Amino acid sequence: MMPSFSNWVNKMPRETVIPPRATVTLGSVEGDITVENGAIVKGEGASPKVNASGIVTCDGNCKFECSLTAEEFEGEGDITVEGDLEVKGNIEVSDGQLNVLGKMNANDVEVDRTLTVEKDLNATHVDVGGSLEVRGNVTAETIDVGGSFMGFGEVKVDSIDVGGAVEIESKVEAKRMDVGGKAIVKGGRIEEVDVGSSFEAEDSLEFTSIDVGGAVRLTGKNVGGDIDVGGSCKVDGDLKFGRIDVGGVTEISGTAEGESLDVGGTVRIGASLRLSGRLDIGGKIEVEGDLFASEIDVGGSVKAKKITAGKVWAGGSIITEDGVQAHYVEIGRRGKVEGPVYADEVLVRERATVSDVNAKSIEMEKQAQARNLYGEKIHIESGCQIFGEVKYTRSLETEKGVKIAKPPEKVEKLP
Repeated sequence: MMPSFSNWVNKMPRETVIPPRATVTLGSVEGDITVENGAIVKGEGASPKVNASGIVTCDGNCKFECSLTAEEFEGEGDITVEGDLEVKGNIEVSDGQLNVLGKMNANDVEVDRTLTVEKDLNATHVDVGGSLEVRGNVTAETIDVGGSFMGFGEVKVDSIDVGGAVEIESKVEAKRMDVGGKAIVKGGRIEEVDVGSSFEAEDSLEFTSIDVGGAVRLTGKNVGGDIDVGGSCKVDGDLKFGRIDVGGVTEISGTAEGESLDVGGTVRIGASLRLSGRLDIGGKIEVEGDLFASEIDVGGSVKAKKITAGKVWAGGSIITEDGVQAHYVEIGRRGKVEGPVYADEVLVRERATVSDVNAKSIEMEKQAQARNLYGEKIHIESGCQIFGEVKYTRSLETEKGVKIAKPPEKVEKLP
């Protein structure tokens, strides 16, 4: 004969206690439920469910082979809910893990080790000491995880703070993401991104700021504010930005448009680059299309189809197809220019080489070389060599040892 239900369950006023290793079926329960170590709780109905009007407490490892609704939920050990877990108040699991095979709704959620939710998670605050994995969508104000956060559905939160790694396979909408290690998202909108190691968005991203210690990789059409990266920044697509400061390499396969770009190493742009402010490159920059900037300062070389700027300083070389158009152009010592230069003022430093220069004022320092010079005022220092012609409208000054292939010509109008 099967033992009676009263032998399994000790009922006290507003409390139902499930003894250790017992298996009990419940429906609607007035008051609290305490489930002791090793016990299994089943629910009533075609879709098994237990409704508790009070607090559900798990004293040790336990399993709910049903959905569960409660006022509060607390426990210690490894806990599994094989259906939905809906709690009006808070969920707290100490020294253990919580595995929910359905959806989970609660106010504040605190789990010491691991929280796994197979469907949607809706909460105000989620705090997990180890790892968080959600296969559905996540809606919360804050997510705080000590280890790793894996999300398969869409994530809508105010802030994500993870000590280790984050991977989200759908779109993210967040005000702030702070990750100690590596973060990968599908795309979406994140206002502030602060990642210690590397950050990757696999689809278009809107952002206010990105600050990453290592590498950044973006994909699609990206629109945002400032980007500060210690290592490399690579964009497979287009990028609109405020200010970019990168310690190493920057690569953008499409068009780039922003305020300023400061890169310690090299830059490659697959289409055009348009800046309202300054371009400052420690190494070299290559732009497949046109380059526009207020000021350009390149320690190494700059290459573009056409360069339009207020001022240009190049320590190494300038290579263009359609030329440089600027107010002021300065070519560094032993520098080289391939393509015409059109400017108000051009300074060619010692031993530098230029092609055709057309400017109001042209200064050639010692032993510099040019193909053709066209200017209002031209000054050529000793040892310089001009392989083509020199035409001027106002004045020409040449020092000793200057070689000009054709006799200089004063003209009314420059070509």
